[in-house]
Amino acid sequence: MKQHILIAAFLALTCGWRAGAAPLEAYGKLPFIEMAALAPDGKRLAYAVTDGEKRQIIIKNLETGKVLGFVAAGERKIRAIRWAGPNHLIITGSVTSDIPFVTAPRSEWFVALDYDIARKRLTQLLLDNDDKNKRESLSVICGTPHVRFIGGHPFVFLQGVVFVENQGQLGLFEVDLDRHDTTRIVSEGFANTDGYVLDAQGQPLAEAEYDGAKGNWRMRVWKGHWTEVSREAAPIERPSLLGLGRDGASIAVSFFQDTHDVVQELSPDGATWSAPVSEPDRLIWDPATYRLIGGATLKGDDLDYSFYNPRDQAAWNAVLKAYKGSIVTLNSFSDDHRKFLVLVDSPTEGPAYALADLDAHHGDWLGEQYKGLNPADIGEQRPITYKAKDGLELHGYLTLPRGRPAKGLPLVVFPHGGPQSRDEPGFDWWAQAMASRGYAVLQVNFRGSTGYGWDFQSAGFGEWGRKMQTDLSDGVRWLAGQGSIDPARVCIVGGSYGGYAALAGATIDTGVYRCAASVAGVSDLRRLIAWNKTRAGDNGAAGKRYELRYMGAEATLSEISPLFHIDRVTIPILLVHGKDDTRVPFEQSQIMADALAKAGKSVEFVILPKEDHFLSQGATRLKMLQSVVTFLEKYNPPG
Repeated sequence: MKQHILIAAFLALTCGWRAGAAPLEAYGKLPFIEMAALAPDGKRLAYAVTDGEKRQIIIKNLETGKVLGFVAAGERKIRAIRWAGPNHLIITGSVTSDIPFVTAPRSEWFVALDYDIARKRLTQLLLDNDDKNKRESLSVICGTPHVRFIGGHPFVFLQGVVFVENQGQLGLFEVDLDRHDTTRIVSEGFANTDGYVLDAQGQPLAEAEYDGAKGNWRMRVWKGHWTEVSREAAPIERPSLLGLGRDGASIAVSFFQDTHDVVQELSPDGATWSAPVSEPDRLIWDPATYRLIGGATLKGDDLDYSFYNPRDQAAWNAVLKAYKGSIVTLNSFSDDHRKFLVLVDSPTEGPAYALADLDAHHGDWLGEQYKGLNPADIGEQRPITYKAKDGLELHGYLTLPRGRPAKGLPLVVFPHGGPQSRDEPGFDWWAQAMASRGYAVLQVNFRGSTGYGWDFQSAGFGEWGRKMQTDLSDGVRWLAGQGSIDPARVCIVGGSYGGYAALAGATIDTGVYRCAASVAGVSDLRRLIAWNKTRAGDNGAAGKRYELRYMGAEATLSEISPLFHIDRVTIPILLVHGKDDTRVPFEQSQIMADALAKAGKSVEFVILPKEDHFLSQGATRLKMLQSVVTFLEKYNPPG
């Protein structure tokens, strides 16, 4: 017995932080509940669940607890679900593929399906149409489905591809969900159409076009024919149609003015614009009237919801009060605004779905997103603030391993993608998984990130691989100065732009990290720009302008491309990439792996078959996480 006690004590001293850690599968598999939606009457719930790999959608009667139907999706990717009345569920899915006989690049194509609950029938939409001109079309959709009730029938309106004189254009389709044989083309669109707004009866109110080659945006309204009402020069920040305005009749449009996005509302006749108001990060529309009723903005580390109607604001405040201390995100709500489906992200227990019923004065927990995780498996996330070498104030988050004091810890720098994006407070499965293995995890909103104002974002222009990169290593030095981490035990891990940053940490901003892991990262910027332009055609010019805004002059791209600095590599590198990535091509990792191997550098390359840029498949998502953690433990042991 004494011998067993001594062995247990030794293990506790040397690797006790792992003894109680949840398996990586608990973090790395797909969430148990990926998404959910509350029916307009508040009596039914749909939610997509997984066993970590395969998906199915369950439709449940909330009053009786009876399952009304389910859709077995298997490994197919589900991107969104929404109700069209109480008897139809619209499912948006996607697939990575080529389309035969269509000269379009291999892409992530989106499709819409309708599940008829009464008939228990699943139907893919846009497979046929009864267009009187016999226009050819594709069965793919672009953008969010729009639901309308017309004559008591549920209809869904979908933006899709219509061929006019062999030219694909963004048209608008109408589908009667009770009779799928009545699909028709409402609008054929124009050569550069990129969006529509519909009125409450499903009639097109507005259409917008964007010419990426020339950087011109224009908007039309319907007056028996399309009439132009606005034209803007928009080489990068282009306006966009949002939906119906606050009165349920006007057209809400987003514009970039001076240093921020604003919303303006245009009267249906196109004659009168409202005064501009700042645009929230997320807009909220009424599910019954389709009018704009509020929005949410992340202010610092607080998610602030603001509703125009005081009654709606009071209802939301009551929901927040029930989950005090957690980050509460609105998912969907009933037509009467009395039942709210929310995602509650607890700092100690992680995220879970809950249904708040204001009339019944209670809330019901529907289920956690990540099964198998206990409070002991979730590390503390601390907001941090420090200054870069040039004095710019930076914000971010430090996730700490459970059971270890914040002193002399091994560190993983974990930069976000984008780069025009940001890390937010709350549960991050990838960061929590690494913290569970004994690492402190640093997430920095480096210059160029969104959420801190235009001055901060524009401070990143031309700084890709330069100050955007040293913002990360400045964070390492700041933490080392605090005594929180051991500067000799730091690695960098990231995906997409974060993957680029990991490679740049091994080739450009060297001497900081002892290993680097890039997931779907960029190694050759010039090649990436050329690839994107080829895929996008004439509109690729707009994408190139956006990319060069952050990257700097095209002539200098080799200076910040890791592929051209292999000779500087002195640390092990892990590359992970999905074969079906249509955002950052697989070749970006392949050419880097080949160059590193040819130069005799330490490199590992993990290929994820049939995986896209977003790690949508359960098995390969977990394989990525296991590969990264194994790599970290090998080259930066946490014990």
